[in-house]
Amino acid sequence: MIRMGIPHVGGRAMAPLLAVAAMSLAVLGFAAPALASKPTGKFANFGECPTKVTGVNFCVYAQTTSGEFKIKKTEVPITKTITLQGGIIVNETEEVPEIFVAPTSGNTLSKTPENVPGGLLKIIAPKEWPEILQIIFNEFISKGVTGVNATAELVGPVSINRGALLSGSPDALSLPLRVHLENSFLGNNCYVGSKSHPVTIELTTGTTSPPLPNEPITGSLGEPEFLEEGTLLILKKNALVNNTFAAPEAEGCGSQILFGLFTGVIDRAVDSELGLASASGNNTAILKGTLENAKASAVIASEK
Repeated sequence: MIRMGIPHVGGRAMAPLLAVAAMSLAVLGFAAPALASKPTGKFANFGECPTKVTGVNFCVYAQTTSGEFKIKKTEVPITKTITLQGGIIVNETEEVPEIFVAPTSGNTLSKTPENVPGGLLKIIAPKEWPEILQIIFNEFISKGVTGVNATAELVGPVSINRGALLSGSPDALSLPLRVHLENSFLGNNCYVGSKSHPVTIELTTGTTSPPLPNEPITGSLGEPEFLEEGTLLILKKNALVNNTFAAPEAEGCGSQILFGLFTGVIDRAVDSELGLASASGNNTAILKGTLENAKASAVIASEK
């Protein structure tokens, strides 16, 4: 019997063979890719700043850690961190002196679900419905998970004005949003606001001038701290506020239940519970947290 084996190769003989193999792999494109450099030190939070986009000369990183959204009857406290990040093109010769640029990942505003106190517990079938529909509807509510999360999602470009932010003027930060109401009963397509009818919140660190019944509220610039020879500004304990925005009716709620049997009906039930549509003067947004603003050149210089 002839046995086919692998010839023994000594340690010294193996070294040049390994070197040749490594060179061959590199030629064939199998060499390990170089690791992308990231900002370090005080600039570590700006890893998603689009510094390679032509004209971007500043980076923004903001985290909201507390506050609330209130739409008429319903208050949603902010208990989970919401992150806003991106870059800014400053060109004072243009009609719009500051242009916000989405971050490298494209995730300008984190999709952070916040719990809606009370959930669906108060939603019941309208009494004018046929009795059988009332029974079916209420059965879904009572046996389903009643907790609801609300997630703010961007549906348009962010607008920022750092001068207004520092001075307390209106429209320091404008966010066109839709609010995604998430629950197994409501389905995956239940929203307040849309691309065509966004909930536009124009935030300020100053004092608002809302229509009644809302009263004026005041934000705060916070505690400014300049670091890294003035190339990094951190605003701690700042508060951005607005109570003049309007909220439209809900859309798409329950569209997946029983082959769409309740399409539009659950929208109206949600509207009744939340008090939608809700006109300006009935709603409030208070965002409290920390905002960081850095020169893009300093961010690039910190990369390793």
